[in-house]
Amino acid sequence: MFSATALSAKCDGTSLPQNDPTPGAIVDLIERCQQAKEYSYNRYSNFRVGAALLCQDGTIYTGCNVENASYGLTICAERTAIFKAVSEGHRKFTAIAISSDVVHEFISPCGACRQVFVEFGVDWDVFMTKPDLTYKRMKTGELLPFCFAPESFEQHRVLLPCFGCVNDTSCVFKKTKK
Repeated sequence: MFSATALSAKCDGTSLPQNDPTPGAIVDLIERCQQAKEYSYNRYSNFRVGAALLCQDGTIYTGCNVENASYGLTICAERTAIFKAVSEGHRKFTAIAISSDVVHEFISPCGACRQVFVEFGVDWDVFMTKPDLTYKRMKTGELLPFCFAPESFEQHRVLLPCFGCVNDTSCVFKKTKK
């Protein structure tokens, strides 16, 4: 556990790799995710969540949770920030910070958000915070081990016949089956 307000050159005793956020960027991200929860539309759960996403080029997008009477249509703060960034052309992210009003536990992203995170890489930072600005830092891939990511489509697969193969002599599967 680390405090954003007490950051020095390093937050965890290790040097920051080149694409990692600087200590100043971490403080800014955590403060901005705390501010973002102020815009939360949470009339059903009364559970405010804010997020701040740091793009690789330094741009920051914020988001809040937006609830709906049909709960399945609710969107989390993390996905709001990511979808805003993607809609503006960003695809490479360095970090995301998440905040709520929960005092004794770090806010943790839901499974849907974790899956959206890994869509954009398994090696960028997630800062789960508390209102006192302390945080826990994990990589996206650590939050969703054995994930289904874009690279999953590149895996070697068994070639199966399509349903139209029965009478189609041009089917590749039939030609390779002999």
